[in-house]
Amino acid sequence: MTSSNAETPSWHTIADIERDTGLSKDTLRVWERRYGFPTPARDALGERQYDNDQLVRLRHIRRLIDAGHRPGRVVALALPELLALDTQRQEQRIQASPDSDNPSVVPAARDEVGKAMDLWLQMLRRQDAHALRQALARMLMERGLARLITECVVPMNVVVGQEWLEGRLAVYEEHLYTEIVQSVMRQALGQLAQSRTPSPPRILLTTLPGEVHGLGLLMAECFMVLEGCHTIPLGVQTPLPDIVTATGTSGADIVALGFTAAQNPRDVRTALDQLRERLPAHVEIWAGGQSPALLKPQRGRAPGAGPLFWPMARLQDIQTGVARWRAQAQLDTA
Repeated sequence: MTSSNAETPSWHTIADIERDTGLSKDTLRVWERRYGFPTPARDALGERQYDNDQLVRLRHIRRLIDAGHRPGRVVALALPELLALDTQRQEQRIQASPDSDNPSVVPAARDEVGKAMDLWLQMLRRQDAHALRQALARMLMERGLARLITECVVPMNVVVGQEWLEGRLAVYEEHLYTEIVQSVMRQALGQLAQSRTPSPPRILLTTLPGEVHGLGLLMAECFMVLEGCHTIPLGVQTPLPDIVTATGTSGADIVALGFTAAQNPRDVRTALDQLRERLPAHVEIWAGGQSPALLKPQRGRAPGAGPLFWPMARLQDIQTGVARWRAQAQLDTA
């Protein structure tokens, strides 16, 4: 694994690369033969050894493949070409976001948040957990929970992810950031719970096995609680049969799942298909995150059966989804 200081190891085993990037050993060996990259050295025992430059390059390759690029298109590219493709992808996402529709306001707000994020990054590099927690808590007081998440946490997640991708942040520093952000949001959730009585829909939140990241799920829960929903957080990596059982036991109206781009898109759609088959017809599935599988057209549903799942591309879509569900519930009981 990489580190941001002088203790960074110069070489990584194939097992290290697999754990870091999620690319299997077999995939790495196939690419080596087919595309001429990666180009590992060999240790005294003949085992593959990868340097830091190859690790960074493989991280970018994995991210681009998760975004929909074919291996044959990106594996052989040099790092500058990979960076250019990645930058182009991020610019397209920014242009497609709702913030880009308000150019008269957004630049100033982004500049203010950008300065704050620079300070937060410095705190993170010093492992000053107390200062970072206090800074986020102050921002929470100033902006409220929804704006803290959309204007500060979401862009900071991108910055931290990019710093890790480039090897400027170590894994433990990324984990420290995640823990601090989660603690601030959970404290805010606790205060909200004391001030209001939840109402339908009842929403069960989790991820499927293999998806270990829960920060996005927690951010989604914050928006659901702000809408007055009754949330049932199960944490991450809940087996599919347990999701079905918990849905029935809790009386959940909605199962909300979080996905990152790290999961195989085909596995994601297969799991969603299986879950839809096992859940009662009236229970909706909401799927959020950055998996390319959520962007593909949904086919094969019977007329009037509703979608396989409701994609939640943005956290703000939760408000729309809750309003739609409540309106439909009123029609059904009228």
